[in-house]
Amino acid sequence: MTEEINFKALCDLAVNVCDVPKEDLLSKTRKRKIQSVRAALSYIAINQEDMDRSMVAKVLKRDRTNTYHYERNHKKYYKSCDVYRNIFTKIYKAYKDINGSKDVFIDKDYMKSFLLKNGVKETIKPDVLLEVKSGNVKCIIKTSYFDFSNQVEIINLALKNYHFTIKII
Repeated sequence: MTEEINFKALCDLAVNVCDVPKEDLLSKTRKRKIQSVRAALSYIAINQEDMDRSMVAKVLKRDRTNTYHYERNHKKYYKSCDVYRNIFTKIYKAYKDINGSKDVFIDKDYMKSFLLKNGVKETIKPDVLLEVKSGNVKCIIKTSYFDFSNQVEIINLALKNYHFTIKII
C-alpha cells in the first residue's frame, strides 16, 4: 500500500524534474526521453527502495519483464546514452535530496506514541494488525477490519516527513 504511494510520489518527482507530461509517462509512447524516465524510475524504485517489481510495472502500465530489462541495461545505458544518463542523474539527485531530508524513528515506543498523538486509534479486539516500520524500529497498530484503511490514511499523513513502510499482518 505505502510502497505504491511512495512510487507514485517518485513518478511525480520525475515528471516535474524532467518536464515530461505524466500522461506520456503512462502511455505507450516509445520516445527516448519518456523511455529513459521510465527506466530510471524503475531502476531507482527496485534497487534503491527495494520496491516490488510487479507494483512498479503496474503503476507504469508496463509488463513486469520491462523492469528486468531496465535493471539489466542500466549500466550500459548510463555509460553510452547521454539522454538516459542526464535523466537518471536529474531524477536520482532530486530523489536523494528529498530522501535525505526525511527522518526515521530510533525508538519504537516514541514512534507508537507519536502515531497515537497524531490521530491513530487502536481497537481492543483487533481483526487486523498493521506493522509500521521506520529505520530499524517497528511497532504494531491493532485495528479492526472496517477501520484499517482509515488508520492507514492517518498513518500516511502523520509520517509524511519520515521514511516508513506499512504491512498488514
